[in-house]
Amino acid sequence: MITIWHNAKCSKSREAKAILDNINEEIEVFEYLKSELSTDKIKEIKNLLGLDDIKDMLRKKETEYKELNIEDKTEDEILEILLKYPKLIERPIIIKDQKAVIARPMENLTNII
Repeated sequence: MITIWHNAKCSKSREAKAILDNINEEIEVFEYLKSELSTDKIKEIKNLLGLDDIKDMLRKKETEYKELNIEDKTEDEILEILLKYPKLIERPIIIKDQKAVIARPMENLTNII
């Protein structure tokens, strides 16, 4: 099964979902903006992405990123911020077989499917 952390308002997320809809695998759509997140879930995704720094999975151009001065925050502080502002999580995230990629650029999607 492939899981996509999806935001239907995002063109890249819609593009990734369209690609996934056309492959012969079961797809789970996780609408992370509408679902309840936990710090453990976010840590799990960070680990599946193979990231050392949680900031590498954030949307740095979002207003909240700048307003909350995230560059100076610890990982634990960032995790708490993400529970309140999940839109700061970069999208789309594609998960398959205990690996994950951020499909930006979209070529990253082909590396996992």
